[in-house]
Amino acid sequence: MSGLLAGKRLLVTGVITDASIAFSVAKLAQDNGAQVVLTGYGRLSLVERIARRLPQPAPIIELDVTSPEQLAGLADRVREHVDGLDGVVHSIGFAPQSCLGGGFLDASWEDVATALHVSTYSYKSLAMAALPLMSPGGSVVGLTFDATKAWPVYDWMGVAKAGLESTSRYLAVHLGKQGIRSNLVAAGPLRTMAAKSIPGFEQFEQAWTERAPLGWSLTDQEPAARACLALLSDWFPATTGEIVHVDGGYHAVGA
Repeated sequence: MSGLLAGKRLLVTGVITDASIAFSVAKLAQDNGAQVVLTGYGRLSLVERIARRLPQPAPIIELDVTSPEQLAGLADRVREHVDGLDGVVHSIGFAPQSCLGGGFLDASWEDVATALHVSTYSYKSLAMAALPLMSPGGSVVGLTFDATKAWPVYDWMGVAKAGLESTSRYLAVHLGKQGIRSNLVAAGPLRTMAAKSIPGFEQFEQAWTERAPLGWSLTDQEPAARACLALLSDWFPATTGEIVHVDGGYHAVGA
């Protein structure tokens, strides 16, 4: 077996459509020698249909990252397919509609709490659920959208992403003692299912395509996926708590 991830065993969350970054990560990971296990929530039949488009069959485990019972049983479920994990990909985010599209001042705590639980706290929850399967050299990688700025219409999801970025740094501190890394990839805007749920998302599209120094494709998930693969590989053994921007350089350009 050859490739950047030869022999690696990965758990990939968030494969909903073949336009998702997670799907591209799973596909490229298999192309580069990894064994991939997927998780799905709710519409498992949809995940199964999309998984059939991967180069190789991949088992699918049901996982609600807000369910203590399912998190507690995750390691045993994964062991049914692989004997351990070398990497985990967190590609999970959700916010009720009241938390997006300009309703920042009106969103209820109940809705905000849902966004933070699913999009932020779940990063730590997933890492801890997978930890019994991991050994030194392992890697946890998540996906964010640059939370150093307040973006139009992103509202409480921006707050959730800021929390995710902080969570990754703290996870890097606490898991570093066990030789496990935690890093994030900050992708530019992509026309994924998650993006379609954000009212006014076209504001991101126009800004990026006009101003990213390297240009930006709204439909090409592969650059972000490649960054995930690099962080999952052995080529970043001393990098943790980092955020790698894959956004055509937009984050470096002044307003």
